[in-house]
Amino acid sequence: MLRQIASGAGEAVLAAVVAAAVAVVGLVAFSLVQWPAFNSSNVTRALTTVGQVGAAVMLAVAIALLRLRKWPWIAKALSWVGLSTFVTFTLGMPLAATKLYLFGVSVDQEFRTEFLTRLTDSAALRDMTYADLPSFYPAGWFWIGGRVANLLGMDGWEVFKPYAITFLAVAAVVALVLWSKLIRADWAVGVAAASTAVTLAYAAPEAYSAVIVLLLPPALVLAWGALYRPLEDVRSAERPRTAGGWGAVVGTGLFLGWAATFYTLYFLVAAFAVALMGLVAAFLAVRARRAADRPRRTRTAPGSARPAWRAAMPPLVRLVVIAVIAGLVALVVWAPYLAKALRGTTASSGTALHYLPEAGAELPLPMFQFSLLGALCLLGTIWLVLRGASSRRAQALGIGVAAIYLWTLLSMAATAAGTTLLSFRLEPVLLVLLSVAGAFGFVEGARAIYQALNEPARFRLVAIVVATVGALAFVQDIPHVLTPEITTAYTDTDGDGDRADQRAPSAVSQYGKVDQALTAQTGRPRSDTVVLTADTSFLSFYPYLGFQALTSHYANPLADFAGRAATIESWSKLKTPQDLLDALAASPWRAPDAFLFRRSGDSYTLRLAKDVYPNDPNVARYSVSFPKELFADPRFTTTDIGPFTLVTVHR
Repeated sequence: MLRQIASGAGEAVLAAVVAAAVAVVGLVAFSLVQWPAFNSSNVTRALTTVGQVGAAVMLAVAIALLRLRKWPWIAKALSWVGLSTFVTFTLGMPLAATKLYLFGVSVDQEFRTEFLTRLTDSAALRDMTYADLPSFYPAGWFWIGGRVANLLGMDGWEVFKPYAITFLAVAAVVALVLWSKLIRADWAVGVAAASTAVTLAYAAPEAYSAVIVLLLPPALVLAWGALYRPLEDVRSAERPRTAGGWGAVVGTGLFLGWAATFYTLYFLVAAFAVALMGLVAAFLAVRARRAADRPRRTRTAPGSARPAWRAAMPPLVRLVVIAVIAGLVALVVWAPYLAKALRGTTASSGTALHYLPEAGAELPLPMFQFSLLGALCLLGTIWLVLRGASSRRAQALGIGVAAIYLWTLLSMAATAAGTTLLSFRLEPVLLVLLSVAGAFGFVEGARAIYQALNEPARFRLVAIVVATVGALAFVQDIPHVLTPEITTAYTDTDGDGDRADQRAPSAVSQYGKVDQALTAQTGRPRSDTVVLTADTSFLSFYPYLGFQALTSHYANPLADFAGRAATIESWSKLKTPQDLLDALAASPWRAPDAFLFRRSGDSYTLRLAKDVYPNDPNVARYSVSFPKELFADPRFTTTDIGPFTLVTVHR
């Protein structure tokens, strides 16, 4: 077992180093040229296609070498370089003229950037917004990114793009290495390329969850190998010694634990799928034991046979071991929050689960979409059904697909209890699982047709051409699929106060002046200064603490979002500066050291949010106005900066 783990881990580390080097070299090279904006020119789109074709050629040569069994290490290295080049060009070239990643600093990307900024400033697992709270969102991906930014001397927002692209390239080649340990090496390259292309198209905006999407399909195959051991009781002197599946047990536990440190939802879904595997494996083991015992009953004394139910114990024990390993790894980032939660009170409403878009109210059926991806998913569905009884790969992927549909139904049923399970976010996972199945289906289907037609001479060439043309048609369309996300990266104003499309920046360009005034007036470090503002993107660029998060759905459950909102509104209704100072002193949470308002006539305003689930949209905006007279006191310093008014408190 140790030999298996060490061999796989060593190869994965080597592949990761190669992928990281390719991504870094590529991104640095892109940054040396003054490219036109993606949303106003087709130059970067054209060069993206060129890079994708080059990557496809490298992957094709690697597959050919692996099939011919020539220069295996050269083939491996070429496959790593080809796959990481594909990721780098597909994401890096369209974003070459901007410092921002997909979606810029808008919508969900705002709080993700804020979290990365917080963990760039400090390695402590602090909440992205609130003072004196441990992180609720898993910090794994963000913590690593923060340490990278700190090492390079970069701001969190600035490192986001290169870090996200590089990490995706690394995850893609690690997934390839894992596939190569589970299936034929040439098939592994094709399957990894297919899953990477679909992941980039439909999961890349959420980079930290996309890396789990890439690794989930081979991890499910690994988990099924750990739990379902139909030949485990066979005794043969000629059978080679193996780890008996315990290496797969350890690997599955490590994957689940790692997923828990990156993204809670995908961890829960993966754990749900593995738990289903354990139950199915236990059922199959009991059934096999009963079938094996039937012929013996005529030859053995009554009661001498072992009870059939005992056959369920090995897979269930392995499942428990997987859970223990996963739990221990997960505690690396979850321990501070769990310790605090056990002593505190979590919110009863306004949580991240309060969201039900239309996509979460129906079953996703991508196999019936009229597109290349739909055709691949349909082929994958057919393969899962046809091969479900004979292929362990089909069984593992089929259980994964079934788990997603069961989770979706449970999420819909949970709406009756006033919550959801966010099943709409599982569509990228489903697409990747079905695409992987489709890749297997294409290879095995082409081989079956080839044999059924009496092996015509040019059939293999036809299959290769169809696969290549179809793959290129899909991958060159990825920038089109991501056009809204790429465009936002060019239209948002970055931390330097610039827009990459060279148009007039937004009010974000004033954040630098706000930061200078804040540090000068408070005399405190940013990480020890609490700011109350509705312009929460300010916290994405500078590591100040916030008094209130963007919405309750991104807020730490221990922070009492609703209570803070009510407190802010009560402050706005006070009559005198002394009343406000007294209220700040009596706050149950650490009070703001500064306010960052927008001006509106004789008032300063904050535009806040409240949870209105089950409505869609699930957030309602409302404004709170503070009279200017409330700050007419020497203990407040008021500074107008662009459209903002900064008020600092001197206690």
